[in-house]
Amino acid sequence: MEPLARAYERSVPQRPKDDGLFGPRSIVWRVHRDRSFPLAAIRSLMIQALHPLAMAGVAQHSDWQRDPFGRLAATAGYVLTVTYGDTPAANGAAARVRAVHTRVRGMDAVTGLPYRAEDPELLLWVHAGMVDSIAHVVQRYGRSLDAAEADRYVAEMARFAEIIGVPATLVPASVAAMRGYLESVELRQVTPAASDAIAIVLDPPGLDDETRELWHDLGQVAVGTLPAWARSMYGFDEPPPGLLEREPVRQLIGALDFAFESLPGVLEARERIELRTRA
Repeated sequence: MEPLARAYERSVPQRPKDDGLFGPRSIVWRVHRDRSFPLAAIRSLMIQALHPLAMAGVAQHSDWQRDPFGRLAATAGYVLTVTYGDTPAANGAAARVRAVHTRVRGMDAVTGLPYRAEDPELLLWVHAGMVDSIAHVVQRYGRSLDAAEADRYVAEMARFAEIIGVPATLVPASVAAMRGYLESVELRQVTPAASDAIAIVLDPPGLDDETRELWHDLGQVAVGTLPAWARSMYGFDEPPPGLLEREPVRQLIGALDFAFESLPGVLEARERIELRTRA
């Protein structure tokens, strides 16, 4: 988890030039501080992997299997920079992502279809998987997020999609619209690449025994929070209801977060965020 801690520390500036794309009073700032983020990240990856063209781009243009936490740290660093960084940092991070996307293109061997990472439809699928997962998990297991706030969060997050090339008119602006969009996409499939990827996500290498046990339990909760259609596609059984109860899951999240916060730089970065929200 050390790469995640370093990404967290680097992405929250000590002396920002301005309040960035969202600002301390935004719902995005509040939601992205929630300790349930690792659970949302697992769920998000599981949904995103169900688009065969998005998954083909990752499988054919990345060696993330050798360093899954490094890849996760890069993604987390991007999300944190766009959220908490000043405007030049956020726009710079988005520009770097767009530049990488221009080189990610090819042919999916399973469907026989071509793909381009800068395709707005693929970008929207990835965006929707992330935003829907964060809204769902924080509502269910986070500190506080009512239905109106969840809709506001989805609407504010449209900016995340726009800065990497998705036209604003395509981005769903409410929880219901986002979930409706995910269900409407016809090109959904569990490819071998998706199966391999999720096996690594649920059982990543390099964890100590205690953290691995916590991560495994978190992965089972993530499976339980998936939409029924996604869980069915993967062939996962629905976990027992007791595993998904709010308080045990919050205790699990808290234990994993305690380990994360003990790593160098994490607590200091969180304190910088809290101070800016109170200013």
